Amino acid sequence: MTDNPMKNKEYRHHLEPLQAELVALQEWVKASGAKVCVVFEGRDTAGKGGVIKAITERVSPRVFRVVALPAPTEREKSQMYLQRYVPHLPAAGEIAVFDRSWYNRAGVERVMGFCTEEQAHQFLELIPTVERAIVESGVILLKYWLEVSEEEQTRRLQSRIDDPRKIWKLSDLDLKSYSRWYDYSRARDEMIHFTDTGWAPWFVADNDDKKRGRLNIITHLLGQIPYEPLERPHITLPARQEADGYEPPKLPLHWIPTPY
Repeated sequence: MTDNPMKNKEYRHHLEPLQAELVALQEWVKASGAKVCVVFEGRDTAGKGGVIKAITERVSPRVFRVVALPAPTEREKSQMYLQRYVPHLPAAGEIAVFDRSWYNRAGVERVMGFCTEEQAHQFLELIPTVERAIVESGVILLKYWLEVSEEEQTRRLQSRIDDPRKIWKLSDLDLKSYSRWYDYSRARDEMIHFTDTGWAPWFVADNDDKKRGRLNIITHLLGQIPYEPLERPHITLPARQEADGYEPPKLPLHWIPTPY
């Protein structure tokens, strides 16, 4: 745990205006036809889900599309590796937010033996060219690596074990991955070495303090996109129609209990 974690009241105070800016970004993306792709990667328990929730909880899911693909099917395993990710790239007026991405091959698949070393190296050599093509097609591509310390990862995993509200977050793979900290460190280092490019750099965020991390990431993300807030139209609620004789019917409505 960090020495001085941000309090929830302070966090909400800073988050509200940032979320208003995300709405402004959303409206600009819709109006301009911009295409934005945001990739979130990181160690287990690094807080990707919390960051994505903070980004998307006040915006439209029709514009901010969260992409969190399950394990590949047998058919998908037989396809070109990137094939199942391509349909989820953004079209005009969309922001695609990847909760893990094609970089699974450079991380969990490589470390846990779900692909061969040859496949991992081939991926690392080819993906910069693929990402150049994505960027040259007009997509704003942002890649974030969320970092967490060994001590904080241990604390978060133990919290999942102890808290019945979080136990669903704990998988057998998490437990296997936990023991392979330095294998993941080596895989991360090589991934960044090969894929940190001028057209698609990696941005690294310290997320030991989740609240500070979310604020820092959202602030940085907003600064990377050249959006211009649109002028807000003046909106006045119209007058509501007259009842014109309407009376509520005497129906046997099944009201729910009100224990609170």
